[in-house]
Amino acid sequence: MADAQIILAYARKSGIVAIAHGEEHELARTALAETGFRRDDDGVYHPPVDDPETMVAGLVTCANGHHVTVHTSGRRFIGDAARDLASQLPGQWRTSVQIFSHPSWQEDLVPWIWDSGELGRAIQSERIPYAATLRDAAHGTTLLFAERPGHEVGYLVGAFAPEGLEEGYADPHGPRSIVVPPFSGRAARAVADRFLPAYEQAVHARRTAVVAAALESIRADYGGWQAVVASGRSSDATPLSAAALGAASEELLDNSWRSFVTVVDHAPPLLVRCRPASSPWPADAETLSRLADAVTAAEDLGVEVTLGGFVAPRERRARAWPAIETWLADGETFLRQARVSAPHRRPALPISAPSRSLAAGRGR
Repeated sequence: MADAQIILAYARKSGIVAIAHGEEHELARTALAETGFRRDDDGVYHPPVDDPETMVAGLVTCANGHHVTVHTSGRRFIGDAARDLASQLPGQWRTSVQIFSHPSWQEDLVPWIWDSGELGRAIQSERIPYAATLRDAAHGTTLLFAERPGHEVGYLVGAFAPEGLEEGYADPHGPRSIVVPPFSGRAARAVADRFLPAYEQAVHARRTAVVAAALESIRADYGGWQAVVASGRSSDATPLSAAALGAASEELLDNSWRSFVTVVDHAPPLLVRCRPASSPWPADAETLSRLADAVTAAEDLGVEVTLGGFVAPRERRARAWPAIETWLADGETFLRQARVSAPHRRPALPISAPSRSLAAGRGR
């Protein structure tokens, strides 16, 4: 029997929709096309006539001829469920339907989904024919919303790693996906009150860890350079010539700059959250100000190197090192402040949200 399936669901605006799935999903696509179903930009098929029941009957007959099975989903169309959830979350969220017609296509999610819970495991071990993404551009947050495999009700909500922290697979800081009910108001409250704060805390922790690792890498390189200078000998034990010292210094500065770019990318949002006055070390405020100024100077240099006119390597090294040196001297002060600075919570949802969703759920 061919591994080809057509899943039928009901969409609020367009009525019956169909999704092709299976290792031989092309057979399902063929049956849909032959029956007159039309594919939209998301990969979802729609009947073009006002008599969908007749078309579905014809589809079942055609599908049998192609050895394609037709299943009717007992859930709402995933796009509707995602839009209902997004409409009740704080902020402005855009949704998109994702179709994984071939089972292997969902494997593309594995390196990018940032999850230490059920959703991450399901993507690797269960068939997920479709899902939806919800993106809040203002915060750079992208969620994955999928039906919970093996259950007749309920959805899984997890997150992708934020920009600059991609490939979150197996990351120990990854937030844990949550199970939400089919009622959009209750689901939105769970996401807003539980998942998004946990996600923001995970982003904060991961950024802090990335900055700490970058500074440690610079310190290790700097320590190695100091050891060479102190010994007066190159790595092959020959006396350290002026040319060799110059080459070693240039290598240190180039490697340090590459590592420091990571600090420049991830320290600013952490610095914004630092509140030294309410920490055990209120006197750190002046140090944090110096560190912020150093990041700004490095950002300006980075823009010149990337987008502006030519910056000679010697000039880049000379301008970059003071900022790097500032962070080497005071980076630990920043890290202790970052570690005690809790992320801001999202605005709470109105208390009436769950009751509205429950009423809507009973009326469906």
